[in-house]
Amino acid sequence: MNDKKRLLPVPTADQHGYCLLLSLWAVLSVLSPRETAAQATGNNGAPRLVVSILVDQLRADYLDAFMPLYGEKGFKKLLREGRIYSQADYPMACPDLASAAATFATGAAPSSHGIVGRRWIDRKTLRPIFCVDDATKSVTDRSSAIHLSVSTIGDELKIASQGKAMVYAVAPMREAAVLTAGHAADAAIWIDDNTGRWTTSSYYGGLPSFAGVRNSVSDIVNQPDELQWTPTSDLVGNFSYFLSGGMKKPFTHRFKGDNRFALFKTSGLVNDEVAATVETLVGSTVMGSDAVPDHLAVTFYAGIYAGETEDAASMELQDTYVRLDKALERVITAVERKTGRNNALFVLTSTGYATESQTDLSTYRIPTGTFDVQRASALLNMYLTAIYGQGNYIEASLGTQFYLNHKLINDKQISLSELLQRTEDFLVQLEGVKNVFTSKRLIQGAWTPGISKIRGGYNPQCSGDVMIEVSPGWHYTNSQTGERRYVRESYIPYPIIFWGADIEAQTIGTPVTVDCIAPTLSKAMRIRAPNACAAAPLF
Repeated sequence: MNDKKRLLPVPTADQHGYCLLLSLWAVLSVLSPRETAAQATGNNGAPRLVVSILVDQLRADYLDAFMPLYGEKGFKKLLREGRIYSQADYPMACPDLASAAATFATGAAPSSHGIVGRRWIDRKTLRPIFCVDDATKSVTDRSSAIHLSVSTIGDELKIASQGKAMVYAVAPMREAAVLTAGHAADAAIWIDDNTGRWTTSSYYGGLPSFAGVRNSVSDIVNQPDELQWTPTSDLVGNFSYFLSGGMKKPFTHRFKGDNRFALFKTSGLVNDEVAATVETLVGSTVMGSDAVPDHLAVTFYAGIYAGETEDAASMELQDTYVRLDKALERVITAVERKTGRNNALFVLTSTGYATESQTDLSTYRIPTGTFDVQRASALLNMYLTAIYGQGNYIEASLGTQFYLNHKLINDKQISLSELLQRTEDFLVQLEGVKNVFTSKRLIQGAWTPGISKIRGGYNPQCSGDVMIEVSPGWHYTNSQTGERRYVRESYIPYPIIFWGADIEAQTIGTPVTVDCIAPTLSKAMRIRAPNACAAAPLF
């Protein structure tokens, strides 16, 4: 063997530069797969496409329960290959679709981003305002992110790339599309409740061409009377997770009447439509095609059909999860085909709440009752009148929040701090009230267990002056707004899952909050986190 070896001459001074190039080539040739993949992006390892998936009312217990019904390339792929944070939570109490979507996109709580819920009272008009309604626009074109008071991931990506990055949001619901898109997105599209068509607002410059293409072939647009929802397979119809289970007659739902498109958006079929639209978007645009990272926000649905109870719509719920799994597979496959796994980063999580069944607990001798918000408001006003004289001290209510008449209080030269304390002392004595939080207590009060989440959901610009916490097991009604809700404080389990971009499979049981997602994605894209985000990246 020795006679076959070649002896390399000692390089001369003129050859040192050439030897250095050879050395660099040798180093590059043995780079790890992670480093090679990072170079492939052309942007210091930043993914070419970040896909943020928010699933309305996704629950980990249902996600696990229906696992036998899934394919191999949707949930199972994410759970097998992803980085899973199994104990996720929101940094505020009582999230809904709007507040969750805003927190998901901004990395901040409602106390900072201003979206305290789907609706709140406008103190100027004393009327409820919808979270993405813009009074400066016409009634038919009224949607914008005007009430979102801070930047989103997409906004920061636009700033960092000087507008070159592409930012899109696709969601069944208007609020989810606008709030996950942010202020500077190229487009935010959602399904119109009146036409079933994908639509948008002039705030984002008009309907993108890919949405028009999807409208031209969508069954819900072109054949709404013939469209029906049935189980995807016999296996779905025969599988039963719920204790009330047993064999049930397979369901068939058609979408009729004035609210048929709103009903469609609470069915499992809506996930098929969202996935098909995302496939059209990815296939017909240049998203993920160059070294500038792009961002795609997608919202799916995992709630109960048409506000039914779990018992009444258990088979529908199972089928919704199965269709969600297939929808995820379609989105993952479309993105992988476009960018490759190492050039795409996915994150998936839930809105962190679930619509509760209106069960009569008294049948089982469980303490329950109904808290009438308007009756409590009238009693409180009578109490304050007895102390401070005649007047309408409560201007409006929404949910379990009261908005006080500050002009009257100022005109009467009443101490607001004193009035708030008296209000708290009075309301906490009413049956069905667990706790009362006033604006003063939330802004200046001492820390107590549980108050941090209440503070996270409070914003002085749009929240009420008084927030009532109704006892678990009770219902509260508000005749002024037509609300009736069942109160449950049980933790809704759901994960945060990261997948792609060379992420190693790992399950982490440490509790984390959803506001950590935005800084994590921002770090991956080499941009600043949204401007109200104080959370640290997860990795």
